[in-house]
Amino acid sequence: MKIAAIVSKPAKPELADIVPEALRWFAAHDYRVYIDQQTAAYQTHEFVVPRSEIAHYQPEFVLVLGGDGTLLSAARAIGAAEIPMLAVNLGSLGFLTEVRLDELYSTLEAVAVGQCPLESRALLECRLLRDGQQIAEYHALNDAVVKSTVARLIGFELRVNGQHVVEYQADGVIVATPTGSTAYSLAAGGPVLMPSVDAILLTPICPHSLTHRPLVVSGDARISVRLDSGANGVLSVDGQVGMPVAQGDQIDCCKAAYRVKLLRMSRSFFDVLRSKLRWGQR
Repeated sequence: MKIAAIVSKPAKPELADIVPEALRWFAAHDYRVYIDQQTAAYQTHEFVVPRSEIAHYQPEFVLVLGGDGTLLSAARAIGAAEIPMLAVNLGSLGFLTEVRLDELYSTLEAVAVGQCPLESRALLECRLLRDGQQIAEYHALNDAVVKSTVARLIGFELRVNGQHVVEYQADGVIVATPTGSTAYSLAAGGPVLMPSVDAILLTPICPHSLTHRPLVVSGDARISVRLDSGANGVLSVDGQVGMPVAQGDQIDCCKAAYRVKLLRMSRSFFDVLRSKLRWGQR
């Protein structure tokens, strides 16, 4: 029997109709389906497992029902197993979740016969060090952000591959993947990168100098950001998880050893830029 899984956004009323219909499609196509506890809120099902354990059942792919935030959460929970994920947009923007609801079943049919394009996306591995000891580790599909918790500047020292680069006085700094270049980094003035570019993007947030501009470094670079003056702050990963950081703390970031696999439509990256972000339109 083929195996699939479903991950859903919580408190999304329309899923009360979508989830049962999706389960009927899977049953008609001879799939055993594991669902996370959020999905179980919409339909009684015998194979309910925590999202963090879905990978143990080795599904062929995971159907993600929600918005970009749901996909980011699923990527952190499942991505390390490199199981393909099909993300269906039920949110407002859905830049990453490009499949529309009315395309769900035609896309599922394409996945079932192996005719849906597959992309791989780089992630960041981020470690928080305090007094030389690692106290936390995170993975990010979009970005890791260090910023002030109050309306005061933070002083940062930035190093790349152990070499001193610059000292920022800013509201914060964003370390982003190419996928994350169209998220917070873009709003902070960073460039758009194609997801296939092997690079890491460093974008200061409201720097106290006109000469501090976004910086693109190679994908194999090792980034260190150390708080050295001003206010304390918070480390935020994909805008969803994180913890407080204090003066002297250091955040080390590099490309993760694994990549997230995304099942996607045949639209090009530039088609999505134009349709979702109105890029290039007058």
